[in-house]
Amino acid sequence: MAEAPSEEITRTDDGLCDFTARELSALLSAREVSAREVVQAHLARIERTNPAVNAIVTLVPEQALAEAHEADQRLARGADVGPLHGLPIAHKDTHDTAGILTTYGTPLLADNVPDRDELIVERMRAAGAITIGKTNVPEFAAGSHTFNPVFGATRNPYDLSRSAGGSSGGAAAALACGMQPLADGSDMGGSLRNPASYCNVVGFRPSPGRVPTWPEDTAWATMAVQGPMARNVADTALLLSVMAGPDPRSPISLETPGSSFRRSLHCDPAGLRVAWSPDLGGRLPVEPAVAAVVEDAALVFTELGAEVVQDCPDFTGAEEVFRTLRAWQFEAGLGAVLAREPDSVKFDLADNIRQGIGLVGADIARAEKLHGALFHRMRAFFERYDVLLLPVSQLVPFPVEWEWPREVADVPMHSYLDWMRSAYYVSATGCPALSVPGGFTPDGLPVGVQMVGAHRADFTVLQAGYAFEQATLYGDRRPEL
Repeated sequence: MAEAPSEEITRTDDGLCDFTARELSALLSAREVSAREVVQAHLARIERTNPAVNAIVTLVPEQALAEAHEADQRLARGADVGPLHGLPIAHKDTHDTAGILTTYGTPLLADNVPDRDELIVERMRAAGAITIGKTNVPEFAAGSHTFNPVFGATRNPYDLSRSAGGSSGGAAAALACGMQPLADGSDMGGSLRNPASYCNVVGFRPSPGRVPTWPEDTAWATMAVQGPMARNVADTALLLSVMAGPDPRSPISLETPGSSFRRSLHCDPAGLRVAWSPDLGGRLPVEPAVAAVVEDAALVFTELGAEVVQDCPDFTGAEEVFRTLRAWQFEAGLGAVLAREPDSVKFDLADNIRQGIGLVGADIARAEKLHGALFHRMRAFFERYDVLLLPVSQLVPFPVEWEWPREVADVPMHSYLDWMRSAYYVSATGCPALSVPGGFTPDGLPVGVQMVGAHRADFTVLQAGYAFEQATLYGDRRPEL
């Protein structure tokens, strides 16, 4: 649990924490509010709300205030400031931050303080963002429920007895509570999308290479990506504009400049061709409350004048592609850790690493052939449609005490991954995918809708999400904490 800021920097948040990132940016640029005031307000919000949800696990208030003072001085001198000038951000605890504790949620790294920022943090700081701390994760970011033996569990701000999702669960909960206006995250099997769905915020899994990663041992791998989260789609695109763009240290980075994501997201929804499926073409069990949200989203697009058809691509092979390449990547990244500390890695993660150890060349070859075939089926599907609506997660937020759900819609789940197929099947396609607030259950639990687009059609997906968001305003409903 993060320490509370000292009394001398505690103050009322004055409502600043409820502004969007773009609104705060405008106020900062006009010098109607200082970066120091914005940081102070968010530190006060953290002090008030974080003890209940445990979203931010490391806090650096003095450093943040010093950076805010420097930012104010730069603006006063007329120096160039970046698009994130003065905006406070707590980075995911699997993203290395120079001089700041970065534990990856494991006791093995409980005292780890990196000596450099990784690329995603480097870019945000260069754009003027102010680091205020780190957000909670599952151990080594494995799994879509945020708990670990170092800091404990993150709770859902809409119902403290429920999960906030994962692995970017701390980031999503902090956003929902107004502890920060923007957040970074990562996504292999749904880690940007699932917590966004569970916490009524926006999470975007970009196309592989859109946000380059460095350092990265498996530099050519495409299953895991990094990306933005925010409380609305426009702010998500703003953060993406800073994260995205080519970098020579990443061999798969895309050449499109990140600044292209700062243009208007407005589009005519009547021109969209929308497909939707409540259960990925009958492949998956989905709770009725989740399926209803997807159907309602399709109705919203119909009312907006879009061409809407119930249809779904063929996800054959997605299971084997994801499971095989995930296990291979986990062994590549954590195999040495397991060999060195066999009793210090949680069972499910250790099991995944051992699956990677057991792979042979023929297994990887088969997975890559299936991967290619899946890509081409998706390519053909998106020749007919612009966006596909799907569930993000197959069930609503579950009790925080559960390690993982044992069943979905009365169908048994046999591992901690099974219940997230609706997200990780999409990961296997390489397509960009957005989680947008899609409504609430009768009990007040948030449910997101997943919007998927063609390979590298990231901007189109953001436009569709923006149109839906403006029509429904589900994301405006904040938790009462």
